[in-house]
Amino acid sequence: MTVQEPAPSGVITITTDFGHQGPFVGVMKGRILGRFPQARLIDLTHEILVHWPAEAGFWLSRAFQYFPPGTVHVAVVDPGVGTSRDILVVSAGGHLFTAPDNGLLAPIVARHPQAGIVRLRGEGLQRLKIHHASATFHGRDIFAPVAAELAAGHCRIEELGEPVSADSLVPAWVEEPLVEPASVTGLIITIDHFGNLITNIDGHLIERFRLPLVHAGHHAVPLLRTYGDTRPGQYLALVNSFGVLEIARAEQSAAEGLGLGRGAPVVVRDRTK
Repeated sequence: MTVQEPAPSGVITITTDFGHQGPFVGVMKGRILGRFPQARLIDLTHEILVHWPAEAGFWLSRAFQYFPPGTVHVAVVDPGVGTSRDILVVSAGGHLFTAPDNGLLAPIVARHPQAGIVRLRGEGLQRLKIHHASATFHGRDIFAPVAAELAAGHCRIEELGEPVSADSLVPAWVEEPLVEPASVTGLIITIDHFGNLITNIDGHLIERFRLPLVHAGHHAVPLLRTYGDTRPGQYLALVNSFGVLEIARAEQSAAEGLGLGRGAPVVVRDRTK
């Protein structure tokens, strides 16, 4: 397999569920800089819900386009660390990605049918002089050095393992929204700092509805343009800056007010039908 890879930009983004308690994120950065001192490191987020690759895949698939072509994106949400789960390296959309094969990269692969996909193998690690990985911190021992070598342009992804097809990967943990003639059904996939409930329903899926009404829990809220289009304390829905539907409460937390969290279903219907 020959994968068309972009010229490396030297930028590496890091996405994890590590949080900021302890040295784990910093140590990953140290390993990257030890191999590629010129790397430009960007924290995409370290606040992914612990052990839930679906949220990492959601954000990564919608955020990577805002980085220069040739950026390497390393994502470590890895409840299977140290087991026989595989590690993937993917070339898609002019970017490179590396993450566990646990569904995290499934949204990116699904959106880019021409993606090049490689399963990392021991020979590839040996080629990069990566030895003696711990059983519990592959972010430091494998993902960081692999990302550094890719970002430095020292290797191509096909040199790291065997090419595989998209249908051989672990599927996404969350199904795509169900689109029916009279409704679209998705779920809350993350909650932001303001308590906004962000769904996996892309805005274009509900453009056909003349007067959309968004149902979540025991509430139904109108679709508005922005947060200031209603009074403080009132609930609303909108298509946010990442192009997905979210449920908000003007100047307050929708998550607290509605008592809803990740995984809660959301249904959009047209009030005129």
